This record gives sequence, structure tokens and C-alpha cells, in this order.
Amino acid sequence: MTGSEERAHPRRAPESEPTTTPGAQVVGRVAAVLQAVATTEHGGSTAGIARRTGLTRPTAHRLLSALVHKGMLDRTPAGEWVLGFELTILGAVAAQRYPAQDLATPHLHMLAEATGESAFFSARRGDEVICLERAEGSFPVRSHVLHEGLRLPLGVASAGLAILGHLPEDQIEAALAATRQRRAELGTQHDDAHVRRLVAHVREHGWSLNPGRIVEGSWGMAAAVFDASGQPRYALSLTGIESRFRPARQRQLGAALLDQAHRLSTALRTGQATSPGPSVGR
Repeated sequence: MTGSEERAHPRRAPESEPTTTPGAQVVGRVAAVLQAVATTEHGGSTAGIARRTGLTRPTAHRLLSALVHKGMLDRTPAGEWVLGFELTILGAVAAQRYPAQDLATPHLHMLAEATGESAFFSARRGDEVICLERAEGSFPVRSHVLHEGLRLPLGVASAGLAILGHLPEDQIEAALAATRQRRAELGTQHDDAHVRRLVAHVREHGWSLNPGRIVEGSWGMAAAVFDASGQPRYALSLTGIESRFRPARQRQLGAALLDQAHRLSTALRTGQATSPGPSVGR
């Protein structure tokens, strides 16, 4: 695991293995294992999955092997655990109920093409933000902090900050309380005071800024996307190296993000795809 991956996936305290496991606990463990595998861009080891879930290594290996048998996971020749084909079937069925990602794709590609940066579409689930899709820009030097399946607490990366900045105060305080321990594990730069300052930036400018808070030199910006009920449930973001996010260009990138986020929010409200239209140049 690289240093950036270690920061994005803090270790949890190991569990004590009970002699009997209630059914609900098994379901929770299986879900945790699947989520842990999904957060690994190129597959995870047994030890890594155990560390991320807080399971003992034997327990993690038993669950991983059982999921392979059911087609939910595969194992690569190198011994890494990856998501299996059965999940693509389940995902395809579930996606029919959640069209947001299909509607987001053209806006994502417009951002990547217009700016040259890597663009991402993320969704909020509870107190986490999950990266769902990315589109690579043309600029040859890229930031590789984010990838599909990565889960981060609200307030850590630009997508979570953009969403947090559009929530009412009581919900912001509740989210800060719920994510405080996880943010602390990721570093003091994610404490409440830092998050509140960056949320204030969202409220002033409309878009969020992550000035290298996950990995030094890797910057990000995002704009919230609102679902059909008007809630900030998604975000479009751009990431890249610090030199590409100077103040003058931040204004250009922010305008592009807000434009595409508004178009996508309209599509989610109406249920009809909208043209990504022209966007800010490089």
C-alpha cells in the first residue's frame, strides 16, 4: 500500500473473534469486506482487507473466499482480491433505479476535456462520499489520489466539502460529530476548524477547494449537484497538481464546475439529459 492509500484508508482496531456469529453480524462483515475491496483501485490483499475492516485475518480470508465462490469477488494471479462479475449484474439492475451516473457522464467528460484535469463524479451516502466515476484529462501530470469506489468522510476531499457547504448548520454540526474520529485518523489538517474554514469558502464562492489536504501537492475543487428533491447529494470535482490550481485559474475552474453542476442538477430534477454545453477553456 502506498503512503497516499494508507492516509485514505486508516487502520481500525482489530476485533475480538466471537465463538458464535449472529446473522446480522455476518451480513455487516460481508458488506464491510465488499466495501473494502471496492475502495482498492487494483485489488487488495487479505492483510489489507483485514486491516481496513477491523476483522482478524482468518475471518477476512474466510469471507473473501466465500464471496469468490458466489461470484461476488475474483482473485487475480497475484493473489489480490477484486470485485467479481456477479456484482456487475447486480449493479446493472440497481443502476436502473439510480440514473444519476448515466446523466453525469457527459458533464464529467466535458469538464475533463475543457480543463485538461481529471474529473470525478461522487455521491453522498450518509456521512461518506463515494467516488463513482472519473474521466481523465489531457494534462500529462495527474493526481492519483481519487479513484472509483474510494470512500471518504464528509469534509475531507473537495466533493465532500462542496456537499457539506450546502447543508444547514445543524446538519453540518451533526456530520462533523459523526466523522470526527475518522477525520482525525487522516490528519490534523482535517480537524473541525479547518473544515469550517473550507465550508465558509464554499458558501462564499459556491465551489470548494481542497489545497493538498489528503496528499501534499494534489489539489482539488468541486461543486455540489442537487437531486430531484433539491438536496446536495452529488458533486462534480477536478483534481490535479498544485501549479494547475493557482488563484486566477481557480476562478475559471470554479465557473466550469458550477456550470456543469447546474446543468446536471437540472437533468436530475427533470429526469432528462441536458447538453453539457460549452465550458471554460484551459
